[in-house]
Amino acid sequence: MTLTMQGKAELIGACRLFTGVGRADLGGLAERAVEVEFPPDRVIARQGEIGTGFFVVIDGSVRVVRDGEELAVLGPGEFFGELSVLDGKPRVAQVVSIVQTRCLALATWDFEEAVLANPALGLAILRGLAERLRTKTEQQHH
Repeated sequence: MTLTMQGKAELIGACRLFTGVGRADLGGLAERAVEVEFPPDRVIARQGEIGTGFFVVIDGSVRVVRDGEELAVLGPGEFFGELSVLDGKPRVAQVVSIVQTRCLALATWDFEEAVLANPALGLAILRGLAERLRTKTEQQHH
């Protein structure tokens, strides 16, 4: 079932990366996002390659693998691909669908366009990344 524009905005808005982003700004991202489907065992993002998209899992699940080691399993509402989209550098991990998986995808150029058009969106993303970094750093020290 295809997501409505409101459904896309809600899914994006539920991501920790976009905490504090207003409804209108989420709508701008949702307008640019497209749904993509992946069969089981499909490589969605390849480690070492420059990323061209940010993804939010709608349904299904994906495995995040770095150098052959599974780091995480992501399900509905979780996201991946943000680092390479933000810094333009190669992906640090590979992401592979486990089962039939549907994602909301936002191309790098659309992501950048949305951020450049709205500085508040950029600030919210920076805060979301800072929170993730802080959480990881605190986990390593405890």
